[in-house]
Amino acid sequence: MKVLVTVKEVATVEDEFEIEGTAIDERYLGADLNEWDDYAIEEAVQIAEAIGEDEVDVVTVTIGPEDCEQTIRQALAKGADRAIRVWDDTLEDADLLDVGAKTAILEAVVEDEDPDLVLSGVQSGDDSFMATGVSLADAVDFQWAAVVNSLDLDVEGDTASVRRELEGGVEELTDVSLPAVLTIQTGINEPRYASLRGIRMAQRKELTVQRLADLGLDSSVVEGDLRLTGMSVPESESDATVFAGGPEETASELAAILREKGVGQ
Repeated sequence: MKVLVTVKEVATVEDEFEIEGTAIDERYLGADLNEWDDYAIEEAVQIAEAIGEDEVDVVTVTIGPEDCEQTIRQALAKGADRAIRVWDDTLEDADLLDVGAKTAILEAVVEDEDPDLVLSGVQSGDDSFMATGVSLADAVDFQWAAVVNSLDLDVEGDTASVRRELEGGVEELTDVSLPAVLTIQTGINEPRYASLRGIRMAQRKELTVQRLADLGLDSSVVEGDLRLTGMSVPESESDATVFAGGPEETASELAAILREKGVGQ
C-alpha cells in the first residue's frame, strides 16, 4: 500500500513586522512545517505502523525551493519513507501559486506514484485556501472526504471509514472507497516529536527533486487568474487594555477607566 502526503513549509511571522509591497519583510519571517500537514503525516505513519511498516510506503510531496528541505525532512524524521520536492525556475519566478497550479502539479505526482490514499492538511497556515485537497481529488477522479477528524482504514475492503467535521458542530460518518483523497483536520491524533534517531535517519532517506518537465508539465501550469495586488495590516476597530498587578491595583485602574467612559453614571 502507498500513502502520499502533501506537505508544505509555511512562513511564521513575528508579532511586530513590516510590509514591503505585497510581502512581509523577510527579516520578520521564519519557517515551519504546516500545522495541518503535521497531523496528516502522523496519520500516515500510524497507518504504516498498524498494517506493517514493510507493507506501507509513506511518501511526502512538497512544492517548494531547496531552502525548505530541512523543514520537510521533519516528515522523514517522524516516519515517512521518502520525499519528493517539486521546483524549478518557472516556479521560482511565479508571484503566486494558486489552487489550480498546485492541483496540476500534484495531479502529475499522483499519476507517477499511483497511491492508494492521499492525505492532505485541511488548509495551510499561510494561503488558507482550504481547496487544494478536494481540487486534487476531482482532478485525479478519486473519492474524497474533507475535514476528517477520525479515520479507520479497511485495507482488505479498500474502504476508509471517516468522521468529518461539518458546520455548526455537526459530524458526518461515511465510508469512502479507495483510492481516495482525505483532508485531515487538526486534533485527529497527537503528532509525535522527531526522535534523535529519526532525525539522523532522515538525513539518509531519499529526497527526490523533480522539475516541471520531469512531470510532463510546462510554464503554463502557473498561468492562473489569481493575482496578489496588495497587503496591509487589518485595521483595529478597538484597542484592548491589559491590566498588570494585583487585584486591588487593577480594580482601581478599571474603575477609573469605567468612570472616564461614563459607565454607571
